Amino acid sequence: MRAFAAVDLGASSGRVMVGRVGESGVELTEVHRFANEPVRAGGTLHWDILSLYRGVLDGLRAAGPVDSIGIDSWAVDYGLLDASGALLGNPVHYRDGRTEGVTERVARRVGDERLYAVTGLQKLPFNTIYQLVSSLGTPQYEAAQQMLLIPDLLAYWLTGELGAEYTNASTTELLDVRTRNWSLPLISDVGLRPSLFPPIRQPGSVIGEFEGTPVVAVGSHDTASAVVGVPAAGNFAYISCGTWSLVGLELDEPVLSAASRAANFTNEGGVDGTIRYLRNVMGLWPLQEAMREWESPDISGLLIAASREPALRYVVDLDDAVFLPPGDMSGRMVRAAGLPTDATPAVITRCIVDSLALAHRRAVEKAQELAGRSVDAVHIVGGGARNALLCQLTADACGLPVLAGPVEATALGNVLVQARAAGVIEGDLAALRAVLRQTQQIVRYEPGGDPAAWRAAAERL
Repeated sequence: MRAFAAVDLGASSGRVMVGRVGESGVELTEVHRFANEPVRAGGTLHWDILSLYRGVLDGLRAAGPVDSIGIDSWAVDYGLLDASGALLGNPVHYRDGRTEGVTERVARRVGDERLYAVTGLQKLPFNTIYQLVSSLGTPQYEAAQQMLLIPDLLAYWLTGELGAEYTNASTTELLDVRTRNWSLPLISDVGLRPSLFPPIRQPGSVIGEFEGTPVVAVGSHDTASAVVGVPAAGNFAYISCGTWSLVGLELDEPVLSAASRAANFTNEGGVDGTIRYLRNVMGLWPLQEAMREWESPDISGLLIAASREPALRYVVDLDDAVFLPPGDMSGRMVRAAGLPTDATPAVITRCIVDSLALAHRRAVEKAQELAGRSVDAVHIVGGGARNALLCQLTADACGLPVLAGPVEATALGNVLVQARAAGVIEGDLAALRAVLRQTQQIVRYEPGGDPAAWRAAAERL
């Protein structure tokens, strides 16, 4: 079996996995895990990028000899390099408040209709376009010569090669969704310098070498790799569920209608030229943040207690921006849902999980309507696939079977793209997913509950 190192960086931790690929399928082993702890300095929330890079290097050493290396991470955040290639400060965290009011400034300059017609992107205040515009006039921006998204920055440090991987570049709201290249007119019209943006590269291309080992571009947006790792066949919706829930369909062409823009759906690039037509839903972030406040590591016990609470008694719109920042999550949940001030963690957890299932339902139904496509199953991958209560409630809410797993879809998708580039696997995405179905354990949840109760709860929001 051939071995491939998958560097997978999430919002709270990073890890290096080794995937061994052969005729029998794919085997994954975690060889190193490290914390990803943002740091607030001078009033700005930053990623500790050097700590992350050290974790990557330690992980690659622990991996031993491999055939290639691939890197994926969250989207939108970036580092700026000066003329010598040095990093101009730690990248800013997308949850920082520096983009407040910037979406309106950009809309006044270029218009929301044009933005969507060119990029097909969901309007989110932390998109790269708004972060960069917020930095205009700062000493860092004035000194910058190159902008590199997080996986491209790490790949640059490993190989010395500059570039922008397509799937992650497609999340910036600066890429033309049709040409699949930077929209230089849009970049100029919002006041940015086109020279900042490096050439686009495609998943499967070789970036360079690290200590003699090829570094291969994968779907470097973690959701792009996660969608490769969905072991689906037929017409399916996917939910890549972790800190965020990315809910959508895999399409051949973008959906750029006025209705799609009004519904705030996004058309992000996928592997093999596909379109990830999806909507960002707040995901498990509110529960993660509430548990941090409660200092409660026992997620299993908390979910069991929550399952005993009345269904759909309290629900909130998790897409409300009030839940985006860290801090006092349980208090905000109590106020938004009208919970008793002495609500227990179990009651708050049930409110969050019911509300997330409703958000999944809303996104799955709307995606089908806007794309003119029906699905016969929903696949949940990522950490949320472990959450049996959420998976069952999502099946109940959507009225569709939910197929949960694999948890490690992102690393698996990363590895499979590398393996195909190395010639170990041949074929299209369907062929890659067939390999997964041979080896990955999938749990099926059939819809149940009271459909009328879910409809009524959806109408309350």
